[in-house]
Amino acid sequence: VQLQASGGGLVQAGGSLRLSCVVSGNIFVVNSMSWHRQAPGKQRELVAGPTSLGGTNYADSVKGRFTISRDSAKNVVYLQMNSLRPEDTVVYYCNADLLVNGVPPVRVPNVWGQGTLVTVSS
Repeated sequence: VQLQASGGGLVQAGGSLRLSCVVSGNIFVVNSMSWHRQAPGKQRELVAGPTSLGGTNYADSVKGRFTISRDSAKNVVYLQMNSLRPEDTVVYYCNADLLVNGVPPVRVPNVWGQGTLVTVSS
């Protein structure tokens, strides 16, 4: 199973980027996908992801600017990032909770992608 994130890059403050993360491999079903980010020397933090009640949880710092969406048929999750700020400059990681094929299928939580760097210039 592999998570491949893409879409990072350099953008000016106030600009936009869209990150993508696709899950591939011997997958039965993807239960949930989320986005996280980690600055050097800091803990990885949730940026956006589903709640247990079916809603969406966003970090306070990105509310109103970032939107997570998912194409379940393609096993892809997106993060639309608008009004980017220099403090959004970090590596972004996607995460998936999924079932791999088996009899029965086996749950594999916390699968991480390789990260994609977002750099916002002031």
